[in-house]
Amino acid sequence: MALPRFLTPRVTVSAHCDLPCGVYDPAQARIEAESIKAIAEKYQANTDPEFRTRAILIKEQR
Repeated sequence: MALPRFLTPRVTVSAHCDLPCGVYDPAQARIEAESIKAIAEKYQANTDPEFRTRAILIKEQR
């Protein structure tokens, strides 16, 4: 089954992996991931719409 034209990628990109070359620090990636996880947990635990909006904006900036 072919993808509809609007879903077909226009640009092919490649990613860089920290395992083969060591350019990126896996420890920093872990810190960032834990930070995003904490933001998501706080978002889920809070029903204040203003707090939730701020949490989403912080998460999107990362």
